[in-house]
Amino acid sequence: MNRPTLQQQVTFLHTAVLGETAVFYQTILGLPLALDQGVCQIFQVTPTAFLGFCRHLEGARPSGVILTLVAEDVDDWHAYLKAQGVAIEKPPTLNETFNIYHCFIRDPNGYLIEIQRFLDPAWPGV
Repeated sequence: MNRPTLQQQVTFLHTAVLGETAVFYQTILGLPLALDQGVCQIFQVTPTAFLGFCRHLEGARPSGVILTLVAEDVDDWHAYLKAQGVAIEKPPTLNETFNIYHCFIRDPNGYLIEIQRFLDPAWPGV
């Protein structure tokens, strides 16, 4: 039997501050709101990848979660985020262990966000 096809991916995370979260992801990161379900809002990251933030997911907490957004232009993202007044957790850095170039910020919920470029040619890029 062949594995059925997957068409999209959604990651759901808890938020206690849905309004601030919406402003951050829509206005700062520029992600379009794909669906507003009242207690959950889902933002489109790529044509098939989405992030959902929900007030009712009490068990999900920011500790240990890293949300990684892959981009070729990490330095441009760093400059853009800094210009938007976003606090930078870690400026762009080469991580030789994982062969990546990345920087870190936090969203209004405390989730750690990594903007990353894979340097390994084996990564299946776009």
